[in-house]
Amino acid sequence: MSTGLYSLSFDAKLRILRFQLLAMRSMYRDSEFRMKPGSYKLRRLSVAPMMDWTDRHCRVFHRHITRHTWLYTEMVTTGALIYGDVARHLDYSDEEHPVALQLGGSEPVDLAKAAKLGEQWGYDEINLNCGCPSERVQKGAFGACLMAEPQLVADCVKAMRDAVDIDVTVKHRIGIDSVESYDFVRDFVGTIAAAGCKTFIVHARNAILKGLSPKENREVPPLKYDYAYRLKKDFPDIEIIINGGIRTLAEIDEHLRHLDGVMLGREAYHNPYLMAEFDARYFGDEAPVRSRSEILEAMIPYVRKVLADAAGGKPGPKLNSITRHMLGLMNGLPGARIFRQMLSDPARLAAADPELLHEACAAMPRRAA
Repeated sequence: MSTGLYSLSFDAKLRILRFQLLAMRSMYRDSEFRMKPGSYKLRRLSVAPMMDWTDRHCRVFHRHITRHTWLYTEMVTTGALIYGDVARHLDYSDEEHPVALQLGGSEPVDLAKAAKLGEQWGYDEINLNCGCPSERVQKGAFGACLMAEPQLVADCVKAMRDAVDIDVTVKHRIGIDSVESYDFVRDFVGTIAAAGCKTFIVHARNAILKGLSPKENREVPPLKYDYAYRLKKDFPDIEIIINGGIRTLAEIDEHLRHLDGVMLGREAYHNPYLMAEFDARYFGDEAPVRSRSEILEAMIPYVRKVLADAAGGKPGPKLNSITRHMLGLMNGLPGARIFRQMLSDPARLAAADPELLHEACAAMPRRAA
């Protein structure tokens, strides 16, 4: 009688394969495995969490441009998860991986509960927001104002790390209001690193809590990239990722000479095709780069499914909720204005026909699309 794998039934072989895949997935998600030296390339490039922008539809669109770039949700507050509709806030598409959940909160117990929910829903990382300067966030006593309480942030990080097995990271500014000393952010990072945090995403500007709008906070305070560089020198075993005002591949290249990763914000949204080169340039992926028209083509099945779910009674968006994230795809090309106009046309959007993507692409000069 034959022995070994060849003698097993098809169902038994399938069960073994599933077990192996689960084991590989578990190893991939294990924080200690991912934090070994050399594994930082997993977060070498990422797209920043941006309120009202990086929703699930935006992330799927970005994933069709770049396969490896790390994606982040909009900030979700602990209250929204503990007392609200968890599925509405945490549902996403499997194709988004690797994808991180950003949380807003300042109570260790609540953050631990919210982090556990994120892990249960399959997110690859939990990120704590210590950088948002909006009044709404300040009223909740979290965001950038948490930088004034590093020990509280450390307690929050420890509570989340005790609750989950995936990475817990922190996104922060380099100072608040008139506090501009490098020592401030160095001590902030040091306190939280002592609680076990291994990854810090540094938005290299101060947060001005009074007197500037969130938009002005992204533009007025001067960028101090050298602070992030100094953090990497002072904490060589910690993953330091830079964020703030980065717009070109040349700038990314320069930052990667000093740091472990680069996080793109508004540029990734307004000029998303910049990311088409990321996989080959920064992750060694030799797969062909998708053209803009191929990206639109790849999005159509997703759009059809989302609209079909909405038509079938499931909570779902209008077509504009998806196409609004694509308006910058043709940025810089002849015909880009026509493309944007077509994807924003109320009459076409009301028809809820995914073929609009084909039509908008066809309106572009052939060589551009």
